[in-house]
Amino acid sequence: MTAHVRLGRADLHVHTLASDGVDGVVTILEHVEAMASVDVIAIADHDRIDAAEAASRIAEARGMPVRVVVAEEVSTRGGHVLGLFLTERVPPLRSLRETLARIHDQGGIAVAAHPATPYPLCVSARSIRRLAAEPDPRHRFDAIEAFNPTTFGRVGHATAVRLAEELALPALGSSDAHRAAAVATGLTLFRGSTPDDLRAAIEAGETRWAGAFHGTLEQLPTFGRQLAKYGRGWRDGIAGLVRGDGTRGRWPAGRHWREPVGAG
Repeated sequence: MTAHVRLGRADLHVHTLASDGVDGVVTILEHVEAMASVDVIAIADHDRIDAAEAASRIAEARGMPVRVVVAEEVSTRGGHVLGLFLTERVPPLRSLRETLARIHDQGGIAVAAHPATPYPLCVSARSIRRLAAEPDPRHRFDAIEAFNPTTFGRVGHATAVRLAEELALPALGSSDAHRAAAVATGLTLFRGSTPDDLRAAIEAGETRWAGAFHGTLEQLPTFGRQLAKYGRGWRDGIAGLVRGDGTRGRWPAGRHWREPVGAG
């Protein structure tokens, strides 16, 4: 009889208050710890890695079982790219080709995020195929986010799965969570339980995806919390201009950013 092999569970696309998420890193980490079923998460805020770095430090300092991969959802001129296992921030608004090279040059893994959806934030199937033919592996994707439970992910799902098979690229699953409760609604399954095991599985093409798409109205509460956050950010920004203290009104505005990361 073949012994049962436990598969590790990773959610490789989670947003925090540092970008367009609505929960801080401590809230997310404590939620994942309470679930007791996820081994690895990647904090992948838009165009920044400081919250991911903070989450990694906090999880380690608290002795939490979940491990954090430092990641970034990079805004490129050709759509969004997930950079995993990063040590430095990747600058946004560069070409896909340059972005992939910058991820690889620091030892990262480049993933096409919610691809093949006819929307500017999503890398097209045509671009993925074109880059797959690049002679230099620095300019190719390493994997495809084949499952993403959001509206973007649902639209492009079938094409993303076919692309992964056609190009022999690892198929990953992620939640693209913007609130703690959505973490693990999309998962990457792999042999082992650690970030090193995960990386080895991606590089060997031995991953599977799992998850369930969000219901039609399921994302509305998150949108409402995002709008409320942006409103507070704009007010903070205006107040900062009046005070002359430099407080910005963008995503990490004042209290929204410092409090969650500083906790713990």
